[in-house]
Amino acid sequence: MRKPKRWFTLKNQIFVGFMLAMVLVLTLASILTYTQGSALLENNAEKHIGQTALQANGRLDALLAQIKTLSTQVATDGSIQQLLLSEVEGTKTPFSARQSLLSILGNYQSYVTGIKSLELYTTDYRRLFPLNDIPLQDTIDPKWIAAADRGKGELVWIGADPKDPSSVLALRRVSLIDRWFSSGGYLMVRIDRTYFQLQEQVSGEGGEYILLVDGNFHTIASNFGRSAGTLNLSELLTNEGKNITIGGQEFIEVKQKSEPTGWTLVFFTPVSYVTSGISALRTAVLVSGAIGVLLFLIMSLLLSTMITRPIFKLIKAMRGARFGVLQPNPMFSNTMEINELNNTYNQMVDNMNELIRVVYEKELLQSRTELKALQAQINPHFLFNTLEAFYWSLEEKGEEELASLVVSMSSLFRYTISRPNQDEWVTVEEELEHVEHYLQLMDIRLGERLTWSIEAGTFGGVKIPKLLIQPLVENAILHGVETKEGPGVVTVNVSPSGREGYVKITVRDNGPGMDEEMLRKLKQALDGGPALSSKGSGFGIVNVQRRLRLYFDKEQGAKPGLDVYSRPGEGTLVSFEIPSEYGGAV
Repeated sequence: MRKPKRWFTLKNQIFVGFMLAMVLVLTLASILTYTQGSALLENNAEKHIGQTALQANGRLDALLAQIKTLSTQVATDGSIQQLLLSEVEGTKTPFSARQSLLSILGNYQSYVTGIKSLELYTTDYRRLFPLNDIPLQDTIDPKWIAAADRGKGELVWIGADPKDPSSVLALRRVSLIDRWFSSGGYLMVRIDRTYFQLQEQVSGEGGEYILLVDGNFHTIASNFGRSAGTLNLSELLTNEGKNITIGGQEFIEVKQKSEPTGWTLVFFTPVSYVTSGISALRTAVLVSGAIGVLLFLIMSLLLSTMITRPIFKLIKAMRGARFGVLQPNPMFSNTMEINELNNTYNQMVDNMNELIRVVYEKELLQSRTELKALQAQINPHFLFNTLEAFYWSLEEKGEEELASLVVSMSSLFRYTISRPNQDEWVTVEEELEHVEHYLQLMDIRLGERLTWSIEAGTFGGVKIPKLLIQPLVENAILHGVETKEGPGVVTVNVSPSGREGYVKITVRDNGPGMDEEMLRKLKQALDGGPALSSKGSGFGIVNVQRRLRLYFDKEQGAKPGLDVYSRPGEGTLVSFEIPSEYGGAV
């Protein structure tokens, strides 16, 4: 056997084990604290950015609502409705009528700051106002005209004007109220880009930026110090992650999309601003972890020394036992476990010294024990031979009834005490045959007061522990038949159980039965409670219960044992179930 290295002592193992455990715990705690703290700081910053974005988006929705309300008022103006109705009916609008639109649309335009112009077009895309003759399809992409037709009067936000980057366009179809809301022309609103500037929504702390772009990635509003045109807007808006790098600096990106316009509002906040408190958190975690490791290093050393020192003293005392009589160790420790270990060792020393003293006496008694064992083997044979001689003597004298009783008694004794060290299992048929011999002996004492019936059906070959049914029959006679006035009946029945693979064995008597209190005490005794005082009955009903649970506890779903049913004046029924194939059953 290989000897362990000298440094591989219990003290060193405890010290190293505690240190590794503490370092692991501190490392996990530090990582968890740092991770959770960083995530908390980032989440708070992101919530702040998100709130700012929501406020800016609300401001944008308010600006859009003003334009939508104004365009609705223009589209439903009576003069404009009448002028477009005439155009639809085929009457061309005279130049003087077109000039009158200047005052009408000018009044509406003055309501909202930021509107550069209001433009009115007929259904065939001719411009009625302003007075130049540029058709609608030359001003915007035809897809926006189709979108306005599908909107049936809803305002369609086109976005930045590609021909005039300083303008933002919106278009709506004018529905004629007097003509079942059919198309009467188009109203286009041209808005100055400065109308959508949202810089006041950003505090400017930490270098935050805001960007508003339309569906074609054209910038509508921005507070970037550099030109927004140098940015890759498609990359910014299609970025799936939270962070994005702009000009070598990493930003957290928060996007808000406007449902009415399809435009996107984007906020950019530097990551360094968000994580400014994480470095201080990292330093605090590292310092506290280092202090914790140092303190635990000292405590581990003290604890390992305190545990192992008494053990080394006990080892020294145990080694001294190799040279003579075992001597107790007088050491006392303040540690309860170590003191208990020492006391146990001292008790072991006392016991071993006592064992050494009595070992010689046991050797002297061994021969006597062997002699008694030999006598125990001879006695049963002597009993059987005596009963056999008694049987033949009665046969010669013509006492056939007494001779049959001697045979029953011999079979009863042989079944009970023979083969003490051999197989404990018998068949149901053999057990019932033993019950039959017992009942024949009881018939001598009880005479006509006792009748019985035994029915095994087709289950005679089922294996069963020896002496499992006879104690129940004996109990039925002692407490049922003998205490009953008049004839008594004992019935033993073996039948199929309600559970597949089991048989049910029932012993019934028609004795006086038991009241509820007596039955309750009996069941308590069967479950391990106080025993009931009763007539001697061999193995007894409680012994049967214990043997059932010993042999079949792991074979049944429910807890195995006896089922007792009794009522005053109705007798008593005791039954139990066993597997039909167990212990080598055939």
